[in-house]
Amino acid sequence: MKILEVKNLNVWDIHTGRIIVHNTSFKLEEGRCLAIVGESGSGKSVTCRAIMKLNKRSLQQTGEIFLKNEGLHQLSERQMRRKRGKHLYMILQNGMTAFDPSCVIKVHLQETLQTHFDWKEKEIEQKMIQAMESVNLKNAKELMHKYPHQLSGGMLQRIMIALALVLEPDVLIADEPTTALDTISQYEVVEQLMKIRQNMKSAIIFISHDLGIVQKIADEVLVMKDGEVVEQDDTQTIFVNPQHEYTKYLINTRRALSDNFKNVMRESLYC
Repeated sequence: MKILEVKNLNVWDIHTGRIIVHNTSFKLEEGRCLAIVGESGSGKSVTCRAIMKLNKRSLQQTGEIFLKNEGLHQLSERQMRRKRGKHLYMILQNGMTAFDPSCVIKVHLQETLQTHFDWKEKEIEQKMIQAMESVNLKNAKELMHKYPHQLSGGMLQRIMIALALVLEPDVLIADEPTTALDTISQYEVVEQLMKIRQNMKSAIIFISHDLGIVQKIADEVLVMKDGEVVEQDDTQTIFVNPQHEYTKYLINTRRALSDNFKNVMRESLYC
């Protein structure tokens, strides 16, 4: 079942006139994962923030965005606030920017969940503790009483994932969720996102430049370059038989880096 559709999305800077996203269209089905890949500045994050209507005011957009056949492009900011969280949920690249630095984590969690559910404070705490423990966060109750700066990037990412587990959004957007993390934390975050796919019906948009993770988690891949979609297909086809030269370049670059890493490790074993 189609859950999200983006039609002819255009985003531009009103001050410079520069087009950041040009005539982009794609669909997302329930329970599927679409990866959007490309180098920095290709328009990946701007596209997803446009879906959420969260781009800065200097960026204007046109086009149509439908969530379960409802036109999000026609909604007011007040109406969009009701959609964000329960229906559209975004895990940001930098976990620190997702939380108010002046409040403990618990305040953010309560405000978000009380916007969408008629739950009392104790019930929210119980649900969040259970969700946080399910993503391997120990001492969950204690963590909720800490400020964002007291937690690591990996912990903040997992708290955002735990909140997604409680909200059960229709569409989960993960914007470079592993970029700022160490290798172990990257692995844990990817594993938790895969569990969300298994246990919930949420559709996922996964933004990344890490093609290794994309190959592991995505059903389909959309390739962006300079604000335009240059190729879109199922994951296996993209990696086995890419058509566009830019897609070939991305995949060949990843393979070269991987082969180089293997050679370095092999040489180090014999030193």
